[in-house]
Amino acid sequence: MDAGTVAVVAAALFAWGALSGRLQRADLTAPIVFVAVGVVLHESTSVNAAVEAETVKLLTELTLVWVLFSDAAGVRVEQLRADTGVFIRLLGLALPLTVVLGWLVAWAMFGNLDVWLALLVAAAVAPTDASLGAAVIANPAVPARIREILNVESGLNDGIVTPVVLVALAGGAAAEGHGNGVGHALLQLLLGAATGLAIGAIGGQILRRARERGWVDEEFAGPAVLALALLAYAGAIAADGNGFVAAFCAGILFGRFAGRAGPKEVWYVEETAAMASLLVWLLFGAVAVPIVADSLDWRVVLYAALSLTALRVVPVVLVLVGTDLDVVTALFIGWFGPRGLASVVFGLIAVEELGPTADTAVALIATTVLLSVVAHGVTAHPLSTRYAARFGRGPSEPTPASVVAS
Repeated sequence: MDAGTVAVVAAALFAWGALSGRLQRADLTAPIVFVAVGVVLHESTSVNAAVEAETVKLLTELTLVWVLFSDAAGVRVEQLRADTGVFIRLLGLALPLTVVLGWLVAWAMFGNLDVWLALLVAAAVAPTDASLGAAVIANPAVPARIREILNVESGLNDGIVTPVVLVALAGGAAAEGHGNGVGHALLQLLLGAATGLAIGAIGGQILRRARERGWVDEEFAGPAVLALALLAYAGAIAADGNGFVAAFCAGILFGRFAGRAGPKEVWYVEETAAMASLLVWLLFGAVAVPIVADSLDWRVVLYAALSLTALRVVPVVLVLVGTDLDVVTALFIGWFGPRGLASVVFGLIAVEELGPTADTAVALIATTVLLSVVAHGVTAHPLSTRYAARFGRGPSEPTPASVVAS
């Protein structure tokens, strides 16, 4: 990457930091801005050719590691207990059903997708992204319980589908005559989970006990947790396990064992991941959007639209029947499942590992994300306002979390 490209990227980061509040009030979110910057760089400097493959791979993988770790560590046991029945239904029933339906539809609609690539598409676009739904989750007019359901769901579903994405990638690579196949991928998942659980538990306990003894310099506690996430990833890779699953599992047990200061330390990881994610969105604009432009047809757009509507909303509404959430609330939760960073990273990894074979799959993933960025960005404020007005709640009247019958 030449100095001019670096200067443009640095200027975009600085400008976003200085103007983000104003731009967001104009419905210009970070993904919209940085995807646009990436497209401009692609057209003006051929950044996709200038950026070394290893650089793209390193940035995307590190970002996913930090996102998986912070998402898992940021979900508290108390949050899960408050609506156990709802989370079991959303994560244990609706999410798998969304993946299966998306898999079958992709396989039926696109003859050039084999069973593995169709599964890759379905799993990659299934997880939701709370950051793209920030206008809903941060809106105090929306009942607190609903905001928490959306936030916790998005914090866990990317880690849950990651093994499916990785198995699909392994199957796709084996079908092309390279890679070690699905059996080896499953073994890697198990080794990764064991490594991550051990590192997360030990790291959380060490940090908690060091703090109790006054050994921790709080200025460096956050970077220590950032390094712990990388340790889980690298340790799993060294043990021939899967680093992404390790990072997610490490986050789960770190959040359990780190004690009261854990959320503050996880916040540092979240901020670092947020910074890295801006660069990932830029790479998405530079690398994936041109693939979309070359592969775009009505079937790609139709699949993206179905993914954001029927393939997500119908399973959510069906599984929430029997809870105390009414149909309007179920529709609201189903619609506000924006696709974001995890899907982008999965798409970029597919480009790196499968090359041109994955072009149609990447086009489907990228189109779904782009459509989500626009559709959810435009509807977040008006639909949140209408939903809150339906229940007659104002900004000062949040609904406390309560237990839902399963």
